[in-house]
Amino acid sequence: MDLGSLVGMKKRALITGITGQDGSYLAELLLSKGYEVHGIIRRSSSINTWRIDHLYQDPHVYNASLFLHFGDLADGTRLVTLLEEIQPNEIYNLGAQSHVRVSFDEPGYTGDVTGLGTTRLLEALSVSKVSARYYQASSSEMFGASPPPQDESTPFYPRSPYGAAKVYSYWMTRNYREAYGVFATNGILFNHESPRRGETFVTRKVAKAVAAIAAGTQSELYLGNLDAVRDWGYAPEYVHAMWMMLQADEPQDFVISTGVGITVREFVEHAFGHVGLDWEKFVKIDERYMRPSEVDALIGDASKARDCLGWEPTVLAPDLAKIMVDAEISNHDK
Repeated sequence: MDLGSLVGMKKRALITGITGQDGSYLAELLLSKGYEVHGIIRRSSSINTWRIDHLYQDPHVYNASLFLHFGDLADGTRLVTLLEEIQPNEIYNLGAQSHVRVSFDEPGYTGDVTGLGTTRLLEALSVSKVSARYYQASSSEMFGASPPPQDESTPFYPRSPYGAAKVYSYWMTRNYREAYGVFATNGILFNHESPRRGETFVTRKVAKAVAAIAAGTQSELYLGNLDAVRDWGYAPEYVHAMWMMLQADEPQDFVISTGVGITVREFVEHAFGHVGLDWEKFVKIDERYMRPSEVDALIGDASKARDCLGWEPTVLAPDLAKIMVDAEISNHDK
C-alpha cells in the first residue's frame, strides 16, 4: 500500500530501540499524531521498559495503539517475519549499542548490532516487499576528528568502534536508497539529552550527582575528559526532526544540531551552578573514563534541516542542564 492511499487511515510505525531515550520520545510523538506504534524489544529476564510504561496499553483493548514485539537486530530472519506481520508505513531504526566508551571494550558486539544490524533491517525491508519509509539513526560521532562545524558534506573520520559502525550503517542506508529506490534517510544527530538519558552517559551522570550531592547523599563525582566540546540539544526536539524527515517529498540526509558547542566542564558548571554549588569541590578525574582516542569537538551546522524541513532547536545546553538537574531533584525527593 502506498502512502497516498493512507488518507483517513491510521499510519503504522515500527521503532527499534523503543525502550531507549529517543525511542520513548518518538513513540509519544507518533501516538500523539494518531499513529499505531509497534516497538521491537529484546527478550530479557529483567524488564527495561520504564521509559514507555506510561504509554502502555493492553493490546486486548479496542483501538489500542502501542504494541511491543520480541526481536533483535542480530536476528535477520526474525526481522523479516516482523515486517511481514506488522506491515509498517514508517520504520525508525534507533536500536544500537550506543555507548561510545563501551564500544572500545566491545567492538565486535558494537559492530554486529550497531553496524550489521542496520543491514539486516534494510535487507528485511527489501525481502519482505513492505512499502515503508526508513529512518536511520546516524551520529555525529561519525565525524570524529574532522574539525567543526560539521555538516552533511563534512568527511567522516570516526574515532571509536561506535563511530565506525555508524559510518557503515550510514553508507548501507545510502546504498539501499540509491540501488533499490528505498525511501531511506539518515538523521545525523548530534548529542541530545533529557531526563530519560541512560545513567552512564555523562550528562545524566552529572545531573544525578548534582541532585545527590545537594541532598547530602553523595560527596564526589568522577568524570573523564572535561575539555571535550559537544553540541548538546534536547531529545524531544530531535525526535520531531526524525519524523519530519520521513514526511519530506524525497529522502535526504540531515544534520540535526544546535550549532552551539560547550565543554563538558561548562556543562558541569551549569549543572552545579543551578543548585548553588561550586563544582570544583566535588568533581574528580578518573582515567578509566578516558577514551583511547578522543573526539575533541563536535559542533553541527543544521542549516539544511532549517531550510528544507523548517526544523530549529529551542533548548540549548545551559537550559538542558537545568531541566535534567530539576528532574533528578524531583526523583531524589520521592
